[in-house]
Amino acid sequence: MTSEIPKTNRVGIRPPNTGNRITVLSIDGGGIRGVIPGVILEYLESQLQELDRGEARLADYFDVIAGTNTGGLVTVMLTAPDKNNKPLYAAKDIVPFYLENTPKIFPQRGGPFTGIIKLFKALIGPKYNGKYLKSLVTGILGTMKLNQTLTNVVIPTFDIKNMQPVIFSSFQLPREPSTDAQLSDICLGTSAAPTYLPGHYFQNGDREFNLIDGGIAANNPTLVAIGEVTRQVMKEDPKFSPIKPLDYGRYLVISLGTGLEKQQRRYDAKMAAKWGVLGWLVNNGSAPLIEAFTQASADLVGFHNNVVFEALNSVDCYLRIQDDTLTGDLASVDRATKQNLDDLVKVGEGLLDKLVSRVNSDTGEFEPVVNGGSNREALKRFAKELSDEMKLRESNYKGGSA
Repeated sequence: MTSEIPKTNRVGIRPPNTGNRITVLSIDGGGIRGVIPGVILEYLESQLQELDRGEARLADYFDVIAGTNTGGLVTVMLTAPDKNNKPLYAAKDIVPFYLENTPKIFPQRGGPFTGIIKLFKALIGPKYNGKYLKSLVTGILGTMKLNQTLTNVVIPTFDIKNMQPVIFSSFQLPREPSTDAQLSDICLGTSAAPTYLPGHYFQNGDREFNLIDGGIAANNPTLVAIGEVTRQVMKEDPKFSPIKPLDYGRYLVISLGTGLEKQQRRYDAKMAAKWGVLGWLVNNGSAPLIEAFTQASADLVGFHNNVVFEALNSVDCYLRIQDDTLTGDLASVDRATKQNLDDLVKVGEGLLDKLVSRVNSDTGEFEPVVNGGSNREALKRFAKELSDEMKLRESNYKGGSA
């Protein structure tokens, strides 16, 4: 498959030194809830197409796209090239992809013994065997590697053998060539959520990888992406000159969540005090331990970004879109019924018209931003800034200032 696809030098987007900004798109993990950012991304790409040209794609506008778990899959969908060196998927293709394939990745059982079967499977192995997902991504991506993406990508995973995060980053390829792995392996690694899908082993050259869900390290990969860019700035990479490490006013960051369960305080210390291994892994159809890890890491990233962008007078450069009102099946990462998937589409559509919100660092709750408008309005503004930035880069590049 990939014999027809040339290695790209990421020439689709001019480097930041030909413009004024560094542009970052980040997509959280969350299983089937990837439908929600899929809706948001379709709207953003449509705005860019209205401003510029009909075939515009998100990879044309972002210096780096980062994603964890389901966000990692979306990242690869948006940046992996086809034989014409265009993205394999437009943003409008993401939701249909999820609607078609997630019921096969997470097949649902029915009948009177469903609860017992689920409990038994949780005791002996992951809920799903991952065979369909593996067949799907390898069939689509073939032997394409990280170096071939159309813009820089950052995808966190976690190596369970070495007990440390492994970040598959385009920026690190020159110094870590062993991470130039096949995109299919990266997708399978970052999506291998404990208790849901099996861990993924592969070997690239002399290096072995034993990977599980990137959400263990960074369910919200925004901070990892900014860290990778900051590293390049500190190394005085000419592509990022003259931007400084703390020059957050030069960033344009869009961070998309996959939804959070409405705070209902389902658990408490008295309940947790009675749990053994099984209680932490299976409780009322959820996995409290996994939820705690992924939500805590995402919340801390959101808290950090809010504080830093505000402290550096750059709040208008950072947009976080998240829905914290999910209930029931909507909050599940694997309840891939037609009804639930359709309802997630509606959540994404409704989220566009909700007010721009940020996490209150004292209460941990999302609160509307004063005079922030709706997420739809904010995305229109960001689309205009992204378009203006790319036009400036193209003009400067042709003028010989690169």
